[in-house]
Amino acid sequence: MKITVFCIGFLKEPYWKQAIDEYAKRLQNYVKLELVEIPDMPCKEKASEKEMEEVKNKEGEKVLAKLKPNEYLIALDLKGKQYDSVAFAHHIEEKLVQHGASIAFVIGGSLGLSRDLLARANESVCFGLGTFPHQLARVMLLEQLYRSFRILHNEPYHK
Repeated sequence: MKITVFCIGFLKEPYWKQAIDEYAKRLQNYVKLELVEIPDMPCKEKASEKEMEEVKNKEGEKVLAKLKPNEYLIALDLKGKQYDSVAFAHHIEEKLVQHGASIAFVIGGSLGLSRDLLARANESVCFGLGTFPHQLARVMLLEQLYRSFRILHNEPYHK
């Protein structure tokens, strides 16, 4: 089983890296995990809507170029479906079984995801209606994946 997580932007702060490293280490007992960082494009502070769309499009193109044509892609997006932890675990299990034991997630940068990338996604998932920094979204995704595998293996996980 393999899960690939495409992330727009790089982690700079050591506390985010430590959290990611910890969950990646925990997940290695259940799944092969690949984290792919895509450089975010510079965007001026008072950019127009058109300029922001251009930045998202360039970032999206970089992700799309790395995706395999048949890869099942789940976008993290505010308009996505929300799951509780148990339902998410069973959903991930179903997708891993249905799609050759390999799925991918994509987390946008500070501007979000391009329309083309959202259109390519097989589905979208939302971890809450609040706005979270993309660095925290990475941690949240890995934590939920770890929790999912613990649930699927009937192993205890602190609530």
